Amino acid sequence: MANGADVRRKRGLITISVMLGSFLQSLDLTIANVALPHIQGTVSATPEQITWVLTSYIVAAAITIPLSGWLADRYGRKKILVASAAGFTLASALCGASNSLSQIVAFRLLQGVCGAALVPQAQAVLLDINPPARQGRAMAIWIMTLTVAPALGPVLGGWLTDNYSWRWVFYVNVPIGILSVFGMLASIRESERRSSSFDFLGFATLSVAVAAFQVMLDRGQTQDWFNSTEICLEAAVTALAFYLFIVHTLTATHAPFVRPILFRDRNFTVGTILIFLLGIVMFAGLSLLPPLLQDLLGYPVTLAGSATAPRGLGSFVATLVIARLVSRVDARLLMGLGLLLTAGSLWQMCQFSPQMDDQLVMLSGFLNGFGVACAYVPLATLCFATLPAQLRSEGTSIFNLLRNIGSSVGISAMQALLTRNSQIAHASLGEHVSAYGVHFYAATPLRMATPRDIATLNATVTRQAEWIAYLDDFKLLLVLTLACLPLIALLRRAPRAGGKPTLAVE
Repeated sequence: MANGADVRRKRGLITISVMLGSFLQSLDLTIANVALPHIQGTVSATPEQITWVLTSYIVAAAITIPLSGWLADRYGRKKILVASAAGFTLASALCGASNSLSQIVAFRLLQGVCGAALVPQAQAVLLDINPPARQGRAMAIWIMTLTVAPALGPVLGGWLTDNYSWRWVFYVNVPIGILSVFGMLASIRESERRSSSFDFLGFATLSVAVAAFQVMLDRGQTQDWFNSTEICLEAAVTALAFYLFIVHTLTATHAPFVRPILFRDRNFTVGTILIFLLGIVMFAGLSLLPPLLQDLLGYPVTLAGSATAPRGLGSFVATLVIARLVSRVDARLLMGLGLLLTAGSLWQMCQFSPQMDDQLVMLSGFLNGFGVACAYVPLATLCFATLPAQLRSEGTSIFNLLRNIGSSVGISAMQALLTRNSQIAHASLGEHVSAYGVHFYAATPLRMATPRDIATLNATVTRQAEWIAYLDDFKLLLVLTLACLPLIALLRRAPRAGGKPTLAVE
């Protein structure tokens, strides 16, 4: 075990190396979104097929995240981090070189599998190399990466696609990934390994449950949800697999894949619930803004990305501020402040209208990014404040699994509600349109209108219905954010005692 001087000397290099890997994994959650139409034309895919470029990555990462904790304990955290970063870099290069849908989906799956360990194990490393007094600042750096990278993704992806090619959306990962690999090799010393048997049944049932649930969410909107036999079957598989996982976890004679002892820690249990809900708020709002700006306000891709960029700036500023406060101020108060600021930003989004300028978008985005980071940093600290160090690898895996599932649930649910509420609002608005009481065209009564006039009128009603649906989504996210506030009272205050880092460096 290296002494404290070695830890302090290489703490900066370790932090940069592991955060570069986390940055890449988080960036790829959104960077390919704006490039999908270009990829679709290259690989000759249908709109439904091309969405697998996004969902295959999320599904693979979600399934593999719980495995990363066991692998790190079994083979050593350094080996897993280096192998993950190297595999992610190679898979990124292969994605950029793909010439068919099957190739790019397969390599995105590989990206998800390799990148799954980068975020939770980076969190575990930062917790281990920093004493309790510095862990709040370390979590601020970690959260900054997780919040800024997805916000930066559409901006960077749009610029690369417009100025170069969609392939550079993936090639940009290669040099950063190489730096991360060499930095890890040079700075991190292998952690202590624990020999334990692998619970294949627990892993298999959890993997099937997560995969089936994600496929159900992704295809539910196009398959009319539970009116579809396919969706009902996927829901049944999800429920059965998750039931078998819970029963096996609680009754296993040997160490199960997810140990129930983790959830005996109150902070960890409440923290995982909060991160699931915060994942919904964080990523669902981010997924709603670009299509609103492009489809309803006519923003080009690059301008839509620029208008959402202040969200990342708000997260960056918040992490710098919270990093200095989290060790001095009760983290629960900071979480409450962050949730209130997030709720305030969502209230501003509920005021969006066709007549607004981009200032309201930027202001609400900045406030949203600031609020989410302000809540996220102390949550990541409190969640592990009382958890034993030997459970951190497994705990960070579960923490990030629930964040990913929350984000996927939020994105899919908000998109489904957007479609359904648009249809409902269109029907409601259409009830007030008649041949004898039209106020849209006073000079041209509806009974005398041409087919072109009728189409224009329908487009106007459709546009207004979509606005109503977007505002309904923002209102739902506002209510969900406020519902998180009572849970803060269940968290214990983080200890202020000093301590030594537990991860050695070379």
